[in-house]
Amino acid sequence: MQSRLREIYEKEIVPELIKEFGYKNALEVPKLTKIVLNMGVGEAVSDKKKLDAAVTDMTAIAAQKPIVTHAKKSIATYRLREGQAIGCKVTLRGKRMYDFLDKLIVVALPRVKDFRGLSKSKFDGRGNYAFGIKEHLIFPEISVDKIDSIRGMDIVIATTAKTDDEARALLTKIGLPLVLK
Repeated sequence: MQSRLREIYEKEIVPELIKEFGYKNALEVPKLTKIVLNMGVGEAVSDKKKLDAAVTDMTAIAAQKPIVTHAKKSIATYRLREGQAIGCKVTLRGKRMYDFLDKLIVVALPRVKDFRGLSKSKFDGRGNYAFGIKEHLIFPEISVDKIDSIRGMDIVIATTAKTDDEARALLTKIGLPLVLK
């Protein structure tokens, strides 16, 4: 079964974008390619259990097991050695990507305190959008009673759009709450 957001994209968003940007073919319309979630766990340097808890939380949020990321170089002031585990990340594609984005837009972002929308200035010039959240508690899978600490995470939405304007139109039509900031 296809996800709700994917059906909306195919039935409503593609024709709107063809009309708006004058594409000659439906395959020219920008689409989502992947969503990358990244959680840096600085406390993992001194306590390995913090990283295990972060991996468990990210598995619950993404419905997919993340990979553990390691330090690329040593930094003495942070007591960090090259190759030491310092975070985790997961790349979502296909149905899981659409399901996560739907959950992010409909459930998680409205739970952010004093939320007024995401900044339109976070595009990278190639049609990709990146933003961060301060608390992973906004996701319904995370139980407030069972967490050891509040962590933030970075979310990158990669599209096939050639320009930021195309990507902005795509993400706005999908329902991502973008506002001027």
